Amino acid sequence: MSWKKGIRWCGVAFAFACLASCQVKRPGEVLSDEKMEVVLYDYHVAKALGEQLPYNENYKRVLYIESVFRKHGITEAQFDTSMVWFSRHPEAFRTVYEKVNARLKAAKDQVEDLIALRDNKPKESQPGDSIDVWAWEPVYHLTGMPHDNRVLFELPSDPNFMERDTLRWNVRFNFIGGGAEHSRDTLYAPVMGLQVVYAKDTLLYALRPVLQPGWESLSVSADTMGQIEKVSGFIYYPRQASGRILLADSVSLMRYHAKGDTIQVVDSVQQKQPVVSRTLHTRSSARLKVNP
Repeated sequence: MSWKKGIRWCGVAFAFACLASCQVKRPGEVLSDEKMEVVLYDYHVAKALGEQLPYNENYKRVLYIESVFRKHGITEAQFDTSMVWFSRHPEAFRTVYEKVNARLKAAKDQVEDLIALRDNKPKESQPGDSIDVWAWEPVYHLTGMPHDNRVLFELPSDPNFMERDTLRWNVRFNFIGGGAEHSRDTLYAPVMGLQVVYAKDTLLYALRPVLQPGWESLSVSADTMGQIEKVSGFIYYPRQASGRILLADSVSLMRYHAKGDTIQVVDSVQQKQPVVSRTLHTRSSARLKVNP
């Protein structure tokens, strides 16, 4: 071997020695990435639960944290040692916390879904135009008997609602059982109503009797009333002598953003009965547009 080759091999050996010395060595008492991930997840959940405690139960915060250590079979000293080591190795810490944050976000979304289901309140609507913001059941059976003769909803506004939005409520109706003698009797006819409350103390609403099976639709929009505060509506089905059941299905509540000077919307739902519409306001004058 020539002296030049010897120098070259010495350089390669030195480089490998440097790489070996630069590798991260984790002490045995430091938790692995996988273990640290599950411990940190439970640790943050326990911290969040402790923050919700009343002042006279603050002592339970320590118990919550200790329960995490017992659950995973570690000590507080081992947790603290692991936190110190990870804080000195930010790349490893970042990788672990990205996974922890993803798990926390998924858990938060699940909790919000459960709360919305419990309180019968929708989550924030999706952004964009031509969005169905209906957040409840798509099918309803109404008998006309007390406690089973109406559908009510209230949808609060959120940042995805814009001024001059059009709200269109679409429902398909059908009558099940009984005769057809009351199909056009307004005394027994179901009624659907839609109303929008605006920030300027103004209310717009539209009503429609449902006299025969098929699609019905109500639309409300305004161009000078400002931001929408909430949208609400109802279907009321009075008790019938014929004992028919009212089936309301394929329910949707479409929200359309205005485009330029246009706020009217045309879709495939055909209106068969006239709409009774009103504008109630205290401080503003506005135009009501009900789409045919």
